[in-house]
Amino acid sequence: MQLFEIFNGILRSIGNVFGAAWWLAVPLALFFVFIELWVAYLENRFLKNIKWVMLEIKVPREVLKTPKAMEQIFAAAHATYSFGFRFMEKYWEGAVEYWMSFEIVGYAGGVYFFIRLPSQYRNMMEAAIYAQYPDAEITEREDYTELFPAVLPNQVYDFWGSDLILTKDDPYPIRTYPYFDAVDEEQRIDPIAGITETMSKLREGEAIWLQILARPTGNDWKDKGEELVARLVGKKKPKQFGFVEWFGVFMRNLLIAWREPPDWKLGGESAKSDETKMLFLTPGERDVVKAIEDKIGKIGFECNFRFIYIDRKDSFTRSNVAAVIGALRQFNTLNVNGFKINKKTYTKAYQPFKERKLLRRKHSLFELYKNRMFPGSLGILRWHSGKSFILNTEELATVYHFPSVTVESPMVRRLESKKGGPPPTLPVE
Repeated sequence: MQLFEIFNGILRSIGNVFGAAWWLAVPLALFFVFIELWVAYLENRFLKNIKWVMLEIKVPREVLKTPKAMEQIFAAAHATYSFGFRFMEKYWEGAVEYWMSFEIVGYAGGVYFFIRLPSQYRNMMEAAIYAQYPDAEITEREDYTELFPAVLPNQVYDFWGSDLILTKDDPYPIRTYPYFDAVDEEQRIDPIAGITETMSKLREGEAIWLQILARPTGNDWKDKGEELVARLVGKKKPKQFGFVEWFGVFMRNLLIAWREPPDWKLGGESAKSDETKMLFLTPGERDVVKAIEDKIGKIGFECNFRFIYIDRKDSFTRSNVAAVIGALRQFNTLNVNGFKINKKTYTKAYQPFKERKLLRRKHSLFELYKNRMFPGSLGILRWHSGKSFILNTEELATVYHFPSVTVESPMVRRLESKKGGPPPTLPVE
């Protein structure tokens, strides 16, 4: 009874405080709600005004270049970064960072490589691609998602899908193309081969869609990586001292100045240098530290990775899902990073209301894929539980690049012959 009276007294006190201050708290809360809704409206309007273009890229069969060439293309794509928006751009125009979608699509008729991007950056990306692949063919195409019904699943088609996320924090890298590279061409492994080979075996009515959304980001993730490295090697973070500590050092130096030189370092820093455990790290731990430092040394993109498998309901099988997930496992290592399914987004649900929740998840994922939207993007199912992550140019080029001559998947769409220019002596009149 005494506990109940104490609890009741606390509730009465809270009620009295709210009754006296509601006229200040409620308008303040409503103001922040208004700001949130206003920014949401502006950003939604900004997104609707973006004009997108879909490009298909085909390269010759005899391409010998490694994913290093694709890394240079991603570096060029980072030129769209805004370096932060001004007040009026954010709260009056609703500006957001532009992004691009890099997609690998497989049907029974072929394996396609697409890039979807804002139309104003088309010339920039075409120049970057031609600089690395002079014989490539770039063609504007219609959106391939329109080949299927506007809403999936339906009475004919079903699908399985999920967002993919990293197994560890962003500063840890996935396994990248230098691991697969070799001086001898016969020993060189193209990491895209496992994906294209799976797509080359699809039957009529089946489809595999892989989508990587990438938008440039600043250096915040790099700072987190440096903090992680400092923690792994045992480097102590400098203490922050204020006026009181400084005044104490001043008085100490004043009193002992007659017998020894002043020491202006705080907290005994002069007596003991930073101690690290770098000398005591195992070879594996050293490799992890080096891998993190290599990743944060290159420019990064905020990314979202999606995978969808579509098939007719009467022949739907999960074997191709397992094949693609298995192909993506080659980028995983236990000591650094890799990809895994985001359990909050993949098309599986549990009781209660299992069927309703599963249908909602599938509709959400399909809409986000078709609209190439990041998790939480405005106007498209804001409650979606996706999660973006950071990849640098080397990691992106490992996961998405145009196949080299070592990839023998028969259904990859390639240029069967090189295009040649006219001879310089050809008459023009």
